[in-house]
Formats: sequence, C-alpha cells, structure tokens
Amino acid sequence: MIEDLITGEKKLAVVGLGYVGLPLAIESGKAFKSVIGFDINENRINKLKNHIDVNEETSVEELKKTTIQFTSDPTTLKESSIIIVAVPTPITNHKAPDLMLLESAQRSLEQICPGELWWCKSPQNTPG
Repeated sequence: MIEDLITGEKKLAVVGLGYVGLPLAIESGKAFKSVIGFDINENRINKLKNHIDVNEETSVEELKKTTIQFTSDPTTLKESSIIIVAVPTPITNHKAPDLMLLESAQRSLEQICPGELWWCKSPQNTPG
C-alpha cells in the first residue's frame, strides 16, 4: 500500500484542514504523489488554493510547493484508498470531548464510502 501511495497509484485524503490536518496533508504530500486535502469550509479551500493559510499553520512557500488537491467536494474522497479524519474535538464545559464534528464526518463518509473499514482515534485525552 505504501508503495502505491508513493507512486500515486493510490490516493490518500485528509479530512479537516485545521491545525492538525493541514500540516499532516502537507507532509503527506511530500511523501506521496497523490494527496487530497478536504474541508467543508469552501472559503478555507479557496484560500489554500491561493496559497493563503489564515491559521498560519504553514507558509506561503510550502503551499506553493505542494501538489495537494484541495477540495470541498466530498465525492472526491471516493478516489482515496486511505482517508484520515482530523477534525476538532473541543472540550465541553463538562470537561468531556465534543465529538459532534467527528460524528458528522463519520456520517458523511459512511454515505460517500459505504462498507469501508473505520478506525477512529482521538489524539486528545479526556480530562479528569
């Protein structure tokens, strides 16, 4: 599988281009020939296509060098062999992770890629 990602025979997608997802997509794009960067925020996608990262997670130079296919079209994810979901899981007032965005991403991906294998791991530890 890794060889297929390196040669571009298979695609990797990163869903959620925030402070975790964008750097992950950028670094993946350095190693793999075909990477899709997906975000539901069309304005964010348009800015990234124009080499602007308003979150300042990466530089203009890095964005100019990347070959990532930035998109807000969820059907593009069907082209991917591997999809990494990197959406926020903020902490609620009750000190529990808010999984709303992760669950929303899961529901959307289930419709786009039915029958695929899922494994979700949050990098965030539950406080307490």
